Amino acid sequence: MAAALSAVSDVEIDPDGVFKYILLKVKVKDGSEQKDIVRGTKSAEYHNHIFEKVCPEMENAGLECTCLGGGKIEHNSKERKLRVFGMSTGYGKADHSVSVEKLKVAYKDYEITWSDDKK
Repeated sequence: MAAALSAVSDVEIDPDGVFKYILLKVKVKDGSEQKDIVRGTKSAEYHNHIFEKVCPEMENAGLECTCLGGGKIEHNSKERKLRVFGMSTGYGKADHSVSVEKLKVAYKDYEITWSDDKK
């Protein structure tokens, strides 16, 4: 089952725009292996829409997922910038510092910032 966990990408976000994101903890069912992942998309009107899409995918792979909170990401691929901010009304604020560490690995040549700003 650890192989199923390692097959899950740490970050999947839209290539451009401002959109909602969630930070999730994914773990092996009945196991101790776990990791945090970031998911964000413009197609989600609410943060729970992202969770409702990702969670069944994880469960089909034999993994459990828990939403740790949400926020927004502003992605500017031309300027190679990511800004993480805001919060989810339903899930609360994600730990943006954890999300940014994940983003820094996936987007090595980007300038990545975060704040508790609402907009």
